[in-house]
Amino acid sequence: MAPTFFGSFEHSLDVKGRVILPARFRTVFGAQAFLSKYQDGCLALWTSDEFYGKLAEQAVEQEKGRPERNLARIMAAGSQEVDIDRQGRLAVPGFLREFAHLELESPILIVGILDRVEFWNPVEWDRRVKPAESQLTDEFDEPGVAAEAS
Repeated sequence: MAPTFFGSFEHSLDVKGRVILPARFRTVFGAQAFLSKYQDGCLALWTSDEFYGKLAEQAVEQEKGRPERNLARIMAAGSQEVDIDRQGRLAVPGFLREFAHLELESPILIVGILDRVEFWNPVEWDRRVKPAESQLTDEFDEPGVAAEAS
């Protein structure tokens, strides 16, 4: 069975560009993982099985046309195998930090998202993802029908 990741944690990147992976996630990865550029401007941390599964999906998709080939190129070129040390730290390469707007000695949001762990700049998370919380708090009588104003 594939791992299922959930939960949200905040850590900081140290001066060397390393972040501590929460203990809850560490046991699933062991000593290695794959870090890649991902949708919406975050980074995705994959187990070996999940990463190679994604590459296999991209290999099939790239046959459909140029846009799909370019996405496969971005996935492959924008990925890095990373080591996780005994303290649970992993180095986030500079080109990936730049892509996700992650700054040294600044907070980083680490979020379990089912088949992967995502690394977010907290400001980007608040801008791109947090607004979707309204789907949980807005009151609707029926899907697609807004509740009457009080």
